[in-house]
Amino acid sequence: MAVHILEEAQRCLNCKKPMCQQGCPIHTPIPKVIQLMLSGKLDEAGRMLFENNPLTTVCSLVCNHENQCEGHCVLGRKGAPVHFSSIENYISSTYSHKMNKGPAPSNGMRVAIIGSGPAGLTIAVLLARKGYQVTIFEGKDKIGGVLRYGIPEFRLPKSVIDDFEYHHLVLKDIKVRPNTTIGGAITIEDLFRDGYKSIFVGTGVWQPNTLHIKGETLGNVHFGINYLNNPDSYRLGETVNVIGAGNAAMDVCRTALRKGARYVNCFSLTKKVAASKHEFDYAVLEGVEFFYNKKPVEIVDEGVIFADVAEHEDGTWEEIPGSEQLYRADSTIISISQGPKSRLVNTTEGLKASTRGLLVADEYGRTTRPGIFASGDVVAGARTVVEAVAHSKLVAEAMDAYMQGDDLEKS
Repeated sequence: MAVHILEEAQRCLNCKKPMCQQGCPIHTPIPKVIQLMLSGKLDEAGRMLFENNPLTTVCSLVCNHENQCEGHCVLGRKGAPVHFSSIENYISSTYSHKMNKGPAPSNGMRVAIIGSGPAGLTIAVLLARKGYQVTIFEGKDKIGGVLRYGIPEFRLPKSVIDDFEYHHLVLKDIKVRPNTTIGGAITIEDLFRDGYKSIFVGTGVWQPNTLHIKGETLGNVHFGINYLNNPDSYRLGETVNVIGAGNAAMDVCRTALRKGARYVNCFSLTKKVAASKHEFDYAVLEGVEFFYNKKPVEIVDEGVIFADVAEHEDGTWEEIPGSEQLYRADSTIISISQGPKSRLVNTTEGLKASTRGLLVADEYGRTTRPGIFASGDVVAGARTVVEAVAHSKLVAEAMDAYMQGDDLEKS
């Protein structure tokens, strides 16, 4: 692998104006990292990656590289771009096992992180570097949030998250309380009572969006986010219908095939899937069959009844009368995104949410309750991992300024 990585790195033109870096939401200094590695300074390159992005090992595997760093590489205009994702993964995974830096000297202030998804983990590491005593409250039994419970093993091995826990959380003395839901036995008020100077909310979006059609409660109907949480607990049968065509739906389709389904059909309301080309291409390669401009009208024991829709140039569509047809399947999985759960908002005075249930926060992550910050999917809705990391870096700075009594000016 190292020989391949070196050959790929040597293709980098070291552009004075690196478009690859501009295409990265977190502005990873790609040419500098590559040149450090080629100069034999692998550890320095790894250190630069982690300082810029605590989740670099994760992003190297799950980012939409074709639209970001690699999609902006100038070599890609006439040929193949430099595959920085492979280079980043090699450097970060190699260097992560050498990390041994302990916690920073304590500044005496406590911070609570609610949720250990991409946003929560990023905030935890960044604030721990500044000397804050960080405690993560996680509702599930292990850290990772959507990284562990929403992305399949074949795309993001659980070992990557386990390594992160040791090389970041344990070494930096970040405490973790698993199986602890804030808004139940412990409330936000309890955290403030116990001396937490500020609180970060990164609880993600775990409430499945529904179709609101007849048949959604049948025993052979499931939601995509629940299925990905623990696919081994489901018996889907030979044929599976998946409603929805985003990246999560691609994960559902490909996981179902790996778990024993022989035929997986994916239905899109539009004439083009919402998923990235990379994820779509692999789903096609692995045997998923796609159907376009199909609207589910009813789910029955034998499958799903779809109607054809006519899609107009302005993005609107209309159902074609008399086009209803049954597409048979043993199981149906609904994967049309998801929203936040409301327990935290309902139990916290002064914390407001939008009509969609998302937390209301400004660009710095400041919510309507002083001292409470938020970012990630619980604020913006379902987004990518790197977008959550990028915004969380800004929020971490705002939290630090707030706790130091130097609150950032509102724009």
